Amino acid sequence: MDEVRNTGPNTGTDTGTGTGPLAGFTVGVTAARRADELIALLRRRGAAVLHAPALRIVPLADDSELLAATKELIGCAPDAVVATTAIGFRGWIEAADGWGIGEELLERLRSAELLARGPKVKGAIRAAGLVEDWSPDSESLAEVLERMLAAGVAGRRIALQLHGEPLPGFVEALRAGGAEVVVVPVYRWMAPEDLGPLDRLLDAVIGGGVDAVSFTSAPAAASLLSRAEERGVREPVLEALRGGVLSACVGPVTALPLQAHGVDTVQPERFRLGPLVQLLCQELPGRARVLPVAGHRVEIRGHAVLVDAELRPVPPAGMALLRALARRPGWVVSRADLLRALPGAGRDEHAVETAMARLRSALGAPKLIQTVVKRGYRLSLDAGGEVKYGGAPLG
Repeated sequence: MDEVRNTGPNTGTDTGTGTGPLAGFTVGVTAARRADELIALLRRRGAAVLHAPALRIVPLADDSELLAATKELIGCAPDAVVATTAIGFRGWIEAADGWGIGEELLERLRSAELLARGPKVKGAIRAAGLVEDWSPDSESLAEVLERMLAAGVAGRRIALQLHGEPLPGFVEALRAGGAEVVVVPVYRWMAPEDLGPLDRLLDAVIGGGVDAVSFTSAPAAASLLSRAEERGVREPVLEALRGGVLSACVGPVTALPLQAHGVDTVQPERFRLGPLVQLLCQELPGRARVLPVAGHRVEIRGHAVLVDAELRPVPPAGMALLRALARRPGWVVSRADLLRALPGAGRDEHAVETAMARLRSALGAPKLIQTVVKRGYRLSLDAGGEVKYGGAPLG
């Protein structure tokens, strides 16, 4: 798992700072843990953020499974212990302390080979007064498994601290190699108590209200798709994620539930929030449509337009019209076609005129869009101009 503290809910869409490489774009955040940090990083770069926690973490300090697994390991010491997450390892030690068997557990762990999935887990191990024997540079459980199988696991007793969901492939591979595996379920992922924000995010994905959705755990990605299925909107959500809505995952494990449904994802080389945000700073502007119109450089972003590097927020109806015009730059688009592009406009073409007037006002350069009498409207594309993709970062 690509692990990245629980935060309070932030369920609305903020408007971003107005400057930065993500200005004019809206990013959905599905994280439950460290959400505040991720949101701050995104907003600092200008993004509007729609926060919709896709899951919640339920600690199992009073859970009989965790207690039973802990007593089993104390009663019969493991040869090796795999710690997968910092929060999970800390929770395990704290739960054992609460049951009065913390020192006994630590004594068993000291005598075992301790394998830590990443640096945060190493920090939790050392905070408990222990020292890890090895940790992969890749922070990948797959590398941990590869190392263990290469060294041989036959006859070894291995404790595996779960990270909220079962790891059947990992466990089965160890058992197939002849190991005895004791799973330690420290906490579980569950659906959020308030599904409203998640439903609003799903609606925004379908309706084009977000440009990207960020995922920091595989359970979050799976939970979003599960909720979409419960609401009967899984296919429209998948269609949007396969199309114009970018899926940004903190690492390859996080991406698996999406890739299993044919959704292409982007991932940073380092599985951290900072690199994830930097990746979005590259990907989203790189998808923006850039046109030379009436002597101006026009860059169409998610909910705003850069006109000669000045960010101009545009209402949703105006963005719908502008995108319809930009699909055929320089060509006349009829009022009937523009009416079909307007969300919920009905049959009155007067709605096009009203939205067009607001669009021109928002852009601050009325000559960008030309009225063609009795025919419709067109973008005043410069002679010899061509449409490009990839805007330069703002600010």
